[in-house]
Amino acid sequence: MLTLERAKELNATMVSEPHLILHAKNVMYAMGGLAKHFGEDVQHWQAIGFLHDYDYEKYPEEHLQHTEQPLKEAGLTDEEVRAIMAHGWGLCSDVEPVTNLEKSLYTVDELTGIIQAAARMRPNGIEDMEISSFMKKFKDKKFAAKCDREVIKKGCEMLGMEVKDVAAICIDAMKEHARELEIGPKA
Repeated sequence: MLTLERAKELNATMVSEPHLILHAKNVMYAMGGLAKHFGEDVQHWQAIGFLHDYDYEKYPEEHLQHTEQPLKEAGLTDEEVRAIMAHGWGLCSDVEPVTNLEKSLYTVDELTGIIQAAARMRPNGIEDMEISSFMKKFKDKKFAAKCDREVIKKGCEMLGMEVKDVAAICIDAMKEHARELEIGPKA
């Protein structure tokens, strides 16, 4: 089973850009929150979240086309590789998310971008962010416009959850790591 330590080792061989490492951490902590919600292994889900953009820095135009084989060779299980491949469903992969792990990763990849952007706009960062405040930003299509809200909505639908409920879980999980995620209170 993929450990967080191993995920970080593998990611370090392909990812060096600070913004991509920060994104990996955002997704990692959000995945931990959802793992807790579903009663799953938090560290395992975090490891999958951290590693999800393994090939993106080197192959942005061919994202996920250089992921499956190297990760299988590195010892990841078929289930773990499939979860990573499924986060690009309909975008750069034809692997449809079917498990809660896969559906969660598909959803939070985009969702964490909006959470981070919203937190950065606030004097206290994510620390006192209410879900109602987040949802206003979510509904404003011009805010964090590159984050695909349709993917988030589709992912939440697949999970059988409302956007606000998934976002609340992710925000709570990310709050615990606000400083590391650069979304703590402004000095």
